[in-house]
Amino acid sequence: MNDKNHIHSHAIVEPGAAIGEASHVLAFTHILPGARIGSECSIGDHVFIENDVVIGDRVTVKCGVQLWDGISIGDDVFIGPNATFSNEKFPGGKRNRGQIMRTSIRSGASIGAGAVILPGLVIAENAMVGAGAVVTKNVPPHAIVVGNPARVVGYTHSSEPVGETVGQAGTLASSFSKEGALCHVAGVRLYKFPLIKDIRGSLSVGEFQKEIPFDAERYFLVFGVPSKELRGEHAHHACHQFLICVHGSCSVVADDGKARQEFVLDSPNLGIYLPPLTWGIQYKYSSDAVLLVFASHTYDAGDYIRDYSEFLNVVSL
Repeated sequence: MNDKNHIHSHAIVEPGAAIGEASHVLAFTHILPGARIGSECSIGDHVFIENDVVIGDRVTVKCGVQLWDGISIGDDVFIGPNATFSNEKFPGGKRNRGQIMRTSIRSGASIGAGAVILPGLVIAENAMVGAGAVVTKNVPPHAIVVGNPARVVGYTHSSEPVGETVGQAGTLASSFSKEGALCHVAGVRLYKFPLIKDIRGSLSVGEFQKEIPFDAERYFLVFGVPSKELRGEHAHHACHQFLICVHGSCSVVADDGKARQEFVLDSPNLGIYLPPLTWGIQYKYSSDAVLLVFASHTYDAGDYIRDYSEFLNVVSL
């Protein structure tokens, strides 16, 4: 324990627990010997922290939270009052004690009041878990999840403003040209193609290299996606992609590591270009959505970047 932190006289901090400088522990909290708590943390009333718990710097843990063995918390995390964690998938008595599962709450994440986090999950960087949510699977970086079971309903913005969601009638409509509308994410372009209607039906057309800024070597279709599911969640080293929702609608999130923007593809004459080194996510699929994706390269597993932390490292070089 450091002389430069504040431990309430009615808190119990067992010998061997480590608490960093300028951290505060309020009344009726119990911290076991093996716990490690960083600097400038705020630990509320009636909090229990078990031995195998690591807490980073500038973390806020509000009242009524129990942190069990196997939980690690990154820097700048907020945990709301009465949020509930578990560390065993099949709990029981001592004779049936299950394997402790490790749960990671990564830097910048926020857990709302009364949320339930099942064992063995990762709440990724800067993710937000809504109040009362029941989290049953990993939460991606920057994702906002709510409900029971929790599902992604949006993504947090980067430190730079990225504007409103745009779609067929969105804020960029006046900027469409053959080069596409400029977006907040580096290199990303939104395109609005001609839509020709007559009594025989409708037609929309675009030309490779003229509007779509590459020649395609591959295409694939994504359809039948449950509305709660995410697709994409990766970037490419070299491959260019162009996405058109030819039926129904879906949302596309593009991220260059500094700015993030969401687009609604809700018309077959609306398309989005994702250059290499753009983190892409598709979600909010309508039940009838069919997403057509053109790619500049044939499939190469080595071209994918599937870990967001790795992506950030690559784009920072």
